[in-house]
Amino acid sequence: MNRDYHLSIRMDRDTHDKIQYVAAYEGRSMSSQIVYLMRENIRAFEKEHGPITTQDMENAKP
Repeated sequence: MNRDYHLSIRMDRDTHDKIQYVAAYEGRSMSSQIVYLMRENIRAFEKEHGPITTQDMENAKP
């Protein structure tokens, strides 16, 4: 079952305002923009390093 998780992050005012601006420009909410950016980062990582597997994620847990 897919669940949505909540992530609270801190950022400086300038970063906040710029993400808000870009999100509005792209027609997204700020939350959707941040999720979009995280997914783009994951895609870029996997393109360079290969897919992240369930085993990789299990091994990375503290």
